[in-house]
Amino acid sequence: MERLKISALDKKCFRELSGGQQQRVLLARALCAAKKILLLDEPTAALDPKASADFYQIISELHLSGMTIIMISHDVNEAIKYSTHVLHLGKKIFFGTSEAYHA
Repeated sequence: MERLKISALDKKCFRELSGGQQQRVLLARALCAAKKILLLDEPTAALDPKASADFYQIISELHLSGMTIIMISHDVNEAIKYSTHVLHLGKKIFFGTSEAYHA
């Protein structure tokens, strides 16, 4: 909880938290079980831009600490900023580095 800066939420009811706070609590819960890999499905859906940016920053820090993050997102432009590799499934299929995806 300290890592995600949510220690102050430890006595609060989950239903009373904002969307961003709920996502952080859920991420903290997942981190209790995950040591090397984290699978995320649309983790920033329904978050405001500030909460989304904060969440992506946390994910980036986790990746830099050595954790592998696999994330599904429709927010391609934002997700690409924080990714090292991309698997894009659409009319065309792409798998490669983020740099190659932009080329």
